[in-house]
Amino acid sequence: MITYKDIYDAAKRERYSETLQPIPKNFVKEVAQYLKEKREAASKDNDVFSDVLLKTKKQLENAITLFQELLRRRRRKIMNLVLIASETGISKQDFNNMLLIEKKLFERFVADIEKSDKELSSFLNGSAQEKEIENDMIVFLEDVGDFVGMDGKSLGPFSQGEVSNIPREVAKILVEDGKAEFL
Repeated sequence: MITYKDIYDAAKRERYSETLQPIPKNFVKEVAQYLKEKREAASKDNDVFSDVLLKTKKQLENAITLFQELLRRRRRKIMNLVLIASETGISKQDFNNMLLIEKKLFERFVADIEKSDKELSSFLNGSAQEKEIENDMIVFLEDVGDFVGMDGKSLGPFSQGEVSNIPREVAKILVEDGKAEFL
């Protein structure tokens, strides 16, 4: 069972380190359970001015803030690793410290950079014409299952917080439905 201190310690280690810090593979699941329990405890109507209730609500707010900070810092480090990997390769240690969802994100970004480099190279060699950008980068605000895009290709599934570069028309629909937002 995870505690507030565990979340705090993980965020602190990530904040003061240049490299991705190891966190347990089930960390996100345990944080979700912790937040659920704190929300339930904070929603009790016993005594609105109870010190315990106020402390629980504050701890919940702080835990959410710390967890979001932890994820932002990890994503920033992953983006830096993507840039390094596109030029030189990646440190095995950092790759091993990634959660499964972070590894998938990393691999998609590296693949997109490689594809972009090939297109740029073709363009510079005169063998290709520059195309108008037809995709938009979005972040999902909730889980979205598999669906078929305008071109008939299957997209998804996507998890809450996941970043994806998808066709502009589809991105616009997802943003309008409140399921995602543009980056």
